[in-house]
Amino acid sequence: MPRRILVVTTTDASQAAVAETVREHAGEAAEVEIVAPASKISWLDRLANAEDDARAEAADRAEATSQAIAGVRTAAHVGDVDPLQAIEDALRLYPADEVVVVTDPDEEASWLESGLAAKASERFAVPVTHLVAAKP
Repeated sequence: MPRRILVVTTTDASQAAVAETVREHAGEAAEVEIVAPASKISWLDRLANAEDDARAEAADRAEATSQAIAGVRTAAHVGDVDPLQAIEDALRLYPADEVVVVTDPDEEASWLESGLAAKASERFAVPVTHLVAAKP
């Protein structure tokens, strides 16, 4: 039975690094669910429910990540604005063997992304791997 990986990406990371990590942890026969939380949003915009731009950006990020993991069966979608809630929602429908969290470095992360991998490790019963996006 193929390993099931949930990739949660909050940044435009090196797609090659994401694909390499998935293959390293799950092999070529992996099943991958990709969730891109709409987390690139200011605190004020979140309070005002002004999430359209963040959702559009997340949809592009999810699609790019899916295309990067060529040869592996993937499904991609936009998740909740809160990345932890997006992970929880995805795990309810997709019982993953592992979660791969892709973020910017903490010093560049948004208020919703900061410390995400550690928080996910504490909250969920599946292993969490953190991939930090390298900036050019």
